[in-house]
Amino acid sequence: MHSPTPSVSRSPASGLMVIYGASGDLAQRKLFPALHHLARDGLLTDEFGVIGVSSKAFTEQGFRDHLDETVRPHLEGGLDETSWRWLLKRVSYVSVDWEDPDDFKCLAQQVREMDARWGTDSNHAHYLATPPSRFASLVAHLCEANILRRDPQARERVIIEKPFGHDLDSAIALNRRLLETLDEAQIYRIDHYLGKETVQNLMVFRFANAIFEPIWNRRYVDHVQITVAEDLGIGHRAGYYDGAGALRDMVPNHMMQLLSLIAMEPPASFNAEAVRNAKGDVLRAIPLFTADQVAQRTVRGQYGPGQISEEGDVHGYREEEGIAPDSPTETFAALRLEIDNWRWAGVPFYLRTGKRMPMRQTEIVIQFKSVPSMMFRSTGVEDLAPNRLLLRIQPREAIVLSFGAKRPGPSIRIADADLEFCYRDRFGLGPSTGYETLLFDALRADATLFQRADSIEGGWAVIDPILRVWDDSSPGDFPNYAAGTWGPEAADRLMQQDGRQWNNQP
Repeated sequence: MHSPTPSVSRSPASGLMVIYGASGDLAQRKLFPALHHLARDGLLTDEFGVIGVSSKAFTEQGFRDHLDETVRPHLEGGLDETSWRWLLKRVSYVSVDWEDPDDFKCLAQQVREMDARWGTDSNHAHYLATPPSRFASLVAHLCEANILRRDPQARERVIIEKPFGHDLDSAIALNRRLLETLDEAQIYRIDHYLGKETVQNLMVFRFANAIFEPIWNRRYVDHVQITVAEDLGIGHRAGYYDGAGALRDMVPNHMMQLLSLIAMEPPASFNAEAVRNAKGDVLRAIPLFTADQVAQRTVRGQYGPGQISEEGDVHGYREEEGIAPDSPTETFAALRLEIDNWRWAGVPFYLRTGKRMPMRQTEIVIQFKSVPSMMFRSTGVEDLAPNRLLLRIQPREAIVLSFGAKRPGPSIRIADADLEFCYRDRFGLGPSTGYETLLFDALRADATLFQRADSIEGGWAVIDPILRVWDDSSPGDFPNYAAGTWGPEAADRLMQQDGRQWNNQP
């Protein structure tokens, strides 16, 4: 292999990756750059190949030229010319009509040829980077053409992007349809948030450090906040986003995955099934909302005109291209959840996500309970902040522990102080897309970071009662927060009524 010796303990991956929707935005911005980074880091063997599949009429060389033109801009700062040329040499292309069985027979022949050319030993990962409406029919066509076969050993796998369903019923229906022809072990439901270094580090941080695990429970934790904030609007996604909204788009997948990693019990081991069992137990322990609780414990919002620091004045959601002037779609959602088990009984989990907020920021806040204050009565007890652990996932991956320290001087005065660990500063991380680990694991048939059917359905089950209430009632006050702010005032009241407040610090 041309690349340097890998700096990780795992051996490089081999196999054939077939990318459906290979001429699309996801493939060009994320998937091919991620494969380049794996090659650059020595994590792909010479027994590796790629087949791009889409409906566009490229020749094999034409598709390589297309990738060279469209992917290069997404490799700025991290392009390794040797690795990129090595990867392009292993790329072939098949044009298909998505509903023509004969085209899939041609694809089957190409899979066999590439398998022989690169010696990938029938280790195949099929990545569906297509619209969700095509998932089930595409898998059916692949099975009919014998490209995919039921295989409990998962030598042939299918990787499915979100959104996986539109609600609980549609997620259950899609799972059932896929399981008619495939084994659960072959279905890799991907959530790119689980490729973030800080997210992967959550298990190591909790279970490999004796100083934290003993206090990771209701005795010491006051509450947990999970924020996924975006400063961008909807861009060119009006067709999708206006039919989904913030709740469907972010909560049952990304945010429930973060919550389950934070709250799960120690798994018996780090193998895929043990970890996914522990995560599934968390989702099953969340009490479902009644209609009255939806009104009391959830908030929805939609941004109006405002200012974003990087852009200046911006339109409101209803002025965005492709959005109706009376659209009731929420661009912000906040909710207060509980986990009904021994570890977390009585500890609230606050989740919020939104578009056009002041900054792009994904973080988890573990707020610990205050210490008994009798020792510090003369120091200004109200200024004694509780300890807080901040897990920053993007854009700057870091872990920050806040604690109280004595100010210099003869009197006892307490100030907040931080201990910070930054991934980039400590390890000198190179550019990445967040997909590298996930693609690497998929090639190696390691499903630990992928979602199982019960996890998908568990996430939808939590928000399904909220969706029913929201879909059946008009919000009435939209837009109710200005672009560039932290959401509607009702979201602040959601915390304030419990004597708490959101962390809005950068």
